[in-house]
Amino acid sequence: AKAIAVFPGGFGTMDEMFEALTLIQTKRMEPVPFLLFGKAFWNSIIHFDELARQGTISPGDLDLFHFVDTAQEGWSLIAGHYDLPGA
Repeated sequence: AKAIAVFPGGFGTMDEMFEALTLIQTKRMEPVPFLLFGKAFWNSIIHFDELARQGTISPGDLDLFHFVDTAQEGWSLIAGHYDLPGA
């Protein structure tokens, strides 16, 4: 994959999301732009900062993904990652 986009969903969505994040975290997959669409949704159901504060994930793991609310925000991150024109 050249990028991963995750939209609000349930257990299946979260299972796939965390599987991909784990592969990137453990370096079994090359890092790609990992976009979580709907910051308010994701922050309301998973308190990522609290996971880092409690030590269940590394603070650096918070850099594995980006919150976006629009396709333009997502495209800007993808274009910037790959040094594409218009980034």
